[in-house]
Amino acid sequence: MASDLVIEAEGLRKSYRRTVALDGVDLHVKRGEVFSLLGPNGAGKTTTVEILEGYRRRDGGHARVLGEDPERAGASWRARRGVVLQSCDDVVELTVSECVRHFARFYPRPADPGEVIERVGLSEKAGSRIRSLSGGQRRRLDVALGIVGQPEIVFLDEPTTGFDPEARRQFWDVVRGLARGGTSILLTTHYLDEAEALADRVAVVNHGRVVETAPPADLGGRREAPATVSWSGPRGRQSEQTHQPTALVKKLEESFGGEVPDLTVARPTLEDVYLKMIGYSAKGEQK
Repeated sequence: MASDLVIEAEGLRKSYRRTVALDGVDLHVKRGEVFSLLGPNGAGKTTTVEILEGYRRRDGGHARVLGEDPERAGASWRARRGVVLQSCDDVVELTVSECVRHFARFYPRPADPGEVIERVGLSEKAGSRIRSLSGGQRRRLDVALGIVGQPEIVFLDEPTTGFDPEARRQFWDVVRGLARGGTSILLTTHYLDEAEALADRVAVVNHGRVVETAPPADLGGRREAPATVSWSGPRGRQSEQTHQPTALVKKLEESFGGEVPDLTVARPTLEDVYLKMIGYSAKGEQK
């Protein structure tokens, strides 16, 4: 494995009886990179992540995470990766502080539990029992347990589900801080704004295959796509696609003799190209 890669997966395959979950997935994640997996339900994201975490065996292909095969790696390797699980329902009688301190003991070089609790926004709930937390607060605790061991790579599976908008953005700052410190992050999310805000690169997975991998701004040719210039005129709302929006706006300004009514200039959003890539139709169905 190249020294700057923390994940190197090639040709991953996995089937459940007659259902093909992965059909040759390739992923390469660099050290310190925030890498996001996007895709509809059933696309193969969870299976991919579970194989890389070491929780599920693959049927074919090769995988190395932090230089080791996750199927065969031991306890020392597991201490180097952090996993944010979907729930911690087996410790609901503990307080938040007790839970984080308990899990910190599993790692050779844990972070300070109090600092971790503060980073995920649970300081005011540190003395509260887990069973009394709201769904969003429990999700923050899941995140705390995933990062208390100061892992080199963190797997975040829809980490902000249940968060309010303010809490989501606070957590984004946590992710950015981890990345600045050199922690690599593999993020799965259904929030496209989250992927665009956090990810250095994204991979769109559909039907068990990677459709494309690119920085969010480049995915699906967004950067080179024509802009749509729209305005209100004598014939009502009008629009035109062009690769030279500045020239068109100047032409409109001359035509109107000044300000162009209701002028907007837009390029395809991440959502636009994502939905096109997974074959989403105008009726809300996958083709």
